[in-house]
Amino acid sequence: MRLTVIGTGYLGAVHAACMAEIGHDVLGVDTDTRKIEALAAGRAPFFEPGLPEILIRNTQAGRLRFTTSLEEAANFADAHFVCVGTPQRADSLAADLRHVEAVVDGLAPLLTREALIVGKSTVPVGTTRSLSRRMTARLRPGVDAEVAWNPEFLREGFAVQDTLCPDRLVLGVTSSRAEERLREVYAPLLRAGTPCIGTDPATAELVKVAANSFLATKISFINAMAEVCDAAGADVVTLADALGHDARIGRRFLSAGLGFGGGCLPKDIRAFLARAEELQVGEAVSFLRQIDRINQHQRVRTVDLARQLVGGSLDGRRVAVLGATFKPDSDDVRDSPALAVTAEIVAQGAEVVVHDPEGLDNAREVLPGPAYCTDVVKACEDADVVLHLTEWCQYRTLDPVELAEVVRAPRMLDARNALDPAIWRAAGWHLRALGRPAPVPAPGHGDAIRVTIPHAFGTACTAPTTGDPLSRAPK
Repeated sequence: MRLTVIGTGYLGAVHAACMAEIGHDVLGVDTDTRKIEALAAGRAPFFEPGLPEILIRNTQAGRLRFTTSLEEAANFADAHFVCVGTPQRADSLAADLRHVEAVVDGLAPLLTREALIVGKSTVPVGTTRSLSRRMTARLRPGVDAEVAWNPEFLREGFAVQDTLCPDRLVLGVTSSRAEERLREVYAPLLRAGTPCIGTDPATAELVKVAANSFLATKISFINAMAEVCDAAGADVVTLADALGHDARIGRRFLSAGLGFGGGCLPKDIRAFLARAEELQVGEAVSFLRQIDRINQHQRVRTVDLARQLVGGSLDGRRVAVLGATFKPDSDDVRDSPALAVTAEIVAQGAEVVVHDPEGLDNAREVLPGPAYCTDVVKACEDADVVLHLTEWCQYRTLDPVELAEVVRAPRMLDARNALDPAIWRAAGWHLRALGRPAPVPAPGHGDAIRVTIPHAFGTACTAPTTGDPLSRAPK
């Protein structure tokens, strides 16, 4: 089957490559010439595990091509997937639909035969209806086309897997003909047993924003509990484990920490709030404002705790930041909590060095103030405190004994609750985490810490302290 994918950003590039992977002939369309040239050469313009391989395989096989021409797209296929961005508007919480509307406005008058326009972008409920009116007003006489909505449920870092092996497909259609065509598109996935829900467009639009709102609520709930745990001396990780055993709740997305970010959850819950107000049901989802506030507050709490760890002021302190992206296995720094914390620490006078396995180039463009380092150990040299802000696997497997040898003071703030406190404290680190009990106060002036290091980290380590109990002379 011939398909076009209009918009080859994160969503569109993955969708185009994966549709070619399951056997369709796909034409990707974008206005960005450099992006099109990179994709045509089999180069992904962003980091996503598994994507380069299927890009190369399908471009070489001739199933996947790219163009900047909407006219070519209109002539190429009868099913057109719209995958352009819907960012937050600059003047309100609402979603900016200009890019989606521009695709419909540009494509409709070029169509010469029956066509199906399939939206995949996250949009406010009611968008399909308004786009259908725009399209009808621009179609040539005698040409029939309709708009359907087929929301995406991709997780950055797992987008290829989520496209090829989704946990569900949602088809928001207004005719049986449109549903049949979409079922034909996804036939290989349906044969593999993927659940498929056929519904009206409004429900399909709501599925995505409701799902993201629920996930955001779960994350902010456990972060609120973390603040209570800090006040009460309780442990939020144990609390989450206990809650997670309840099948009605589950453990996923109950990991307290720095909170959520990226290009989806924050802007999607705000757009949902704005749309609910337009529909005069704003009170029904007003709790999402508090979810957003809790999430933003985690960034403030993290900076406050970092300041406490170094004695009350970050001015002049050397801070190592582990992580710049909003989540691991991605190079995406949009609304990254890690970068937000880093920016505030820089503003408070700290000398900051940032490490990230994939996101340094993007981070440098957004936040040029700190130093950036490609070696995690070098990034921590002479640090007064290390902040673990993005839970990359390689940070969880760092050797705390080795790292203790290069820092000025073995202080760690685990803002993702991903490190094992016992191992790090046994290696002489003063480790703090959001929602977990503070350790026993550090030894006094002149004392030495002698610890036994479990399993892979060796047998013993002595960390003498002078003056500031955790501070060492610069190396």
